[in-house]
Amino acid sequence: MVRFIALSGTTEVTENLYVYESSNDLIIVDCGVGFPEPEMFGVDLVIPDFDYIRKNRSKLRGVLITHGHEDHIGALPFLLSEIKAPVFSTRLVAGFIEEKLRDYNFNLKDFDIRVFDPDKDTISLGVFKITPFRISHSVPDGVGFAIDTPEGKIFHVADYKFDWTPVDGRPFDIAKLAMLASGGALAAVSDCLGSNTPGYTESEKGIEERIEKIVVGKKGRVFFTTISSNISRIQQAINVASRVGRKVAIVGRSIDSKAKISQSLGYLNLPDSLVVDPKRLINFDKDKVMFIISGSYGQPGSALYRTALGEHDFLSIEESDVVIFSSDPAPPGSKGNVDFLVDKLIELGAEVHYYDIQEDLHVSGHASQEDIKLLLSVTKPKYAIPIGGTIRHMRAFTNLAESMGIKRENVFELKNGESVNFRSDFAQKGEKIDVKSVLVDGLGVGDVGQVVLRDRNLLAKEGVAIVLLQFDDALGKLVSTPEIISRGFVFDRKSRDFLERSAKKLDNFLKKKKGLDRRMVKSLAADFLEHYFYKETGRRPMVLPVVAEI
Repeated sequence: MVRFIALSGTTEVTENLYVYESSNDLIIVDCGVGFPEPEMFGVDLVIPDFDYIRKNRSKLRGVLITHGHEDHIGALPFLLSEIKAPVFSTRLVAGFIEEKLRDYNFNLKDFDIRVFDPDKDTISLGVFKITPFRISHSVPDGVGFAIDTPEGKIFHVADYKFDWTPVDGRPFDIAKLAMLASGGALAAVSDCLGSNTPGYTESEKGIEERIEKIVVGKKGRVFFTTISSNISRIQQAINVASRVGRKVAIVGRSIDSKAKISQSLGYLNLPDSLVVDPKRLINFDKDKVMFIISGSYGQPGSALYRTALGEHDFLSIEESDVVIFSSDPAPPGSKGNVDFLVDKLIELGAEVHYYDIQEDLHVSGHASQEDIKLLLSVTKPKYAIPIGGTIRHMRAFTNLAESMGIKRENVFELKNGESVNFRSDFAQKGEKIDVKSVLVDGLGVGDVGQVVLRDRNLLAKEGVAIVLLQFDDALGKLVSTPEIISRGFVFDRKSRDFLERSAKKLDNFLKKKKGLDRRMVKSLAADFLEHYFYKETGRRPMVLPVVAEI
């Protein structure tokens, strides 16, 4: 029997991590992060629950990576810091992974990162034999996997589309896909995010012409922003700059480091004659300048964000400047940030080109309906599993698969932790693994839970009232009237009378109580003030009693 487990990545778009297990062997495909929702105050990242992998670490033979986006590689440092296993990827993706491990101050000598060539290599991991093949996506050097298992061949094709004219000149290797599928396919595990979108997903090629139309004839500086891993889009901006006579500077740590890695590995053509240090470029004529800058998702602290807010060391936005956003604003939690940044740039007088203007400055990297149909028609799987979307995307995928002749009961829509048990002639849902989202907050991993998030949410909405209580433990009573300090609840100075009145009410309430101890004082004070504040203001601040024993 072969077991497929969607530990995460089937209902939230991000956090992709999938497990294949047979007998004493287990492999992982992808290991990505998720991004916090706005109500997850203070949370930096969301990572998959590795508990099942910890329990079965002796079976783990390797981790296979499909491509270089954060939602497929971003959680690797957290996994590899506690569970040692070889990681297999293409050359560019390996460069991104090594950069990420260095970001966490890990020594690369402690890790086993192995590069494969999807044009000729195969990988054997226990009972699994894996043959990679090239796919098209919005980041170069992506692959799908044909996984030979004891029960049959399973095609794992994460984010993809059929782009016959990609920027890097390496289209989806459909010939190899067809050859690998010629012996039959047990199952296809496929990207489903575009399953509600008719037609084929557009090629990246046309974007370059649209960028050039915007840039030609402009008198001001150009700020071009996209996600740091979209090397093809960065190449298109560089091509445009070269043709229109503008020098290029790359600004922002993430985009600069990925550009350097891609250039060193031959995936980015960035001529030395074209590139100028950003600090030097600010002295050039404005119509001779293009900054390729990080911050396309409006991330606070990014180079474009700091420039727009006047906080950058040497860059600022002027009225003649042109800002081009060439990325998808849809990732969780990002649209509000992008909207804020766009509004700020417009307010500063820049000419801003962004998603609402409908200039088609971004095309999806995900399969639309006809791409999905093409994949299913070539592989002809008996079973199918949609991944990388939400519940509505999975249902749309199921409808497409049924239209392609796959029985509806043979399409498995899995939630996180659910599994499918495959045999050569039979498949059914298996045992569900208990999983949770693990929150990363600074250096803490998994120590922020729902209780902490609830408290942070309460603090953000209602504020906090700190109650200082001087208590004589021997006498069992307060020795002075409590003092209340407000932070985010009511304005301390203007509401001083209200806070003093509340303190006196609390003092009178506690004087009526007998046999008090420190713990009782804290509990009674918090309970009394919570009710009193709500009655008087309609608000429920977090009440934090601080008892000083005399």
